[in-house]
Amino acid sequence: MSLFELFAGSLVGRASAPALELGPPGGPVDTLTFGEIGSRARLMASVLRRRGVLPGDRVVVQLANRVELLDLFLACLRTEAIFVPVNVLYREREVGHVVADAQPRAVVTTTDLAALVPPSVTTWDVEDLAAGAAEGAEAASDAPASSNAEETHRPEESTPAVLVYTSGTTGRAKGAVLTHGNLAANARNLVAAWRITDADRYLAVLPLFHVHGLGNGVCSWLASGCRMRLVERFEHEKAPALFEEFRPTLFFGVPTIYTRLLEWPEETAHRVGRWARLFVSGSAPLPVPVFEAFRKKFGHAILERYGMTETLMTLGNPYDGERRPGTVGRPFSGVLVRVVGGDGRDVGDDEVGELLVKGPTICAGYWRRPDATSSAFAQGWFRTGDLARRSADGSHTLKGRTSDLIITGGFNVYPGEIEEVLLEQPGVREAAVVGAPDERKGEVPVAWFVGDAAPEALAAACRRQLASFKVPRWFARVDALPRNALGKVQKNLLPPPSGREPV
Repeated sequence: MSLFELFAGSLVGRASAPALELGPPGGPVDTLTFGEIGSRARLMASVLRRRGVLPGDRVVVQLANRVELLDLFLACLRTEAIFVPVNVLYREREVGHVVADAQPRAVVTTTDLAALVPPSVTTWDVEDLAAGAAEGAEAASDAPASSNAEETHRPEESTPAVLVYTSGTTGRAKGAVLTHGNLAANARNLVAAWRITDADRYLAVLPLFHVHGLGNGVCSWLASGCRMRLVERFEHEKAPALFEEFRPTLFFGVPTIYTRLLEWPEETAHRVGRWARLFVSGSAPLPVPVFEAFRKKFGHAILERYGMTETLMTLGNPYDGERRPGTVGRPFSGVLVRVVGGDGRDVGDDEVGELLVKGPTICAGYWRRPDATSSAFAQGWFRTGDLARRSADGSHTLKGRTSDLIITGGFNVYPGEIEEVLLEQPGVREAAVVGAPDERKGEVPVAWFVGDAAPEALAAACRRQLASFKVPRWFARVDALPRNALGKVQKNLLPPPSGREPV
């Protein structure tokens, strides 16, 4: 099944039902029906076609959460263009790499972010596209009435739908190709496993440039026909009013958000817990103390699940039954899982090994990187790079990573990318970046360096070239980095950060 077919049940079958609420808490709220969402997508698709977008073209979109991002996502599905979401926190260096690799027809963004796009790349202002769609709506209102039914053409399940860039351990971002079939299977799994229906009210605070917000949130919303409230971002100070105003039954978050929710007054937590039926956490491990404190304060056991950009959702705790703190549960429907040792053979229960997965949600590979695709798959099984232990009843617990990936506030950070920037700075001879525990974000990047550079200058250079969440929180100056006989830095042997210099 393609996303086009899956979403038609809501966009056509529930055309008159309320679909989307937009607006800040306490302010005016605009409500769109599913029919209006479908109409906006058709109009935006017409704008893209007039600008020369063809099937298979990539359209890079760097936008914060807003209705036009949804318009563009659905318009790309209609035109069979490939939607390429980009983090709004990315800077010129990061955006430049994505566009050089994806080679898009154009980058859609805002006036203030357009300067980040290389001059040689076509840039379209989102306001201009929205104005073109509005003009199309006016023209359509003067034309003879036509059917609101979707076109008869349907993309194949194997048709690429979304290209999401995820960094490798070397820091070079790779584009994971997610097909219509991948995203549709994922949405069907979540709707069934988490009992999402058109009666639900989903509060969307996660960024839609991330697969958690787009692949899980938006696709489940359109597959189920529930009502969604979309806000630009999670703001701790405004969140209580937002929850009380919208009264969501369904909420997806990352551990950082749940840590902030625990700061709410008891009476607010009690009311929110009474309206909601399901809280889901992902994108980073949920600390057991947060799980237990949330259950006590809100009266809900957070449902923790596991997935990756390349695999979408593969494991999850049960909707009914025990949700064990610290575990990520069992495979979703159609997903096969193995835990293997260094020799590639399955390990026994309660033994630690690398997690391998196979199923309909696994990406088609990496964009124009046959080498990376080949190394990521072992006889059809995707190698996650994560270590896991399977209990006798089939539940899985993550035990770290085979790579040195840092997950901070739900965002993936790879040290190699930061180290590359540091090594370009005057006064830096060597550099090593690792993740340090952080109460709110889970982990934050920290750096050791050899040289006489000023930490303030290094921090400033990182802020200019990297997203804010990738900037090391402190720097430690050392005489030398520990290395093995082959010259590889042994990060586990880095000295204690007694000489660290916060920035």
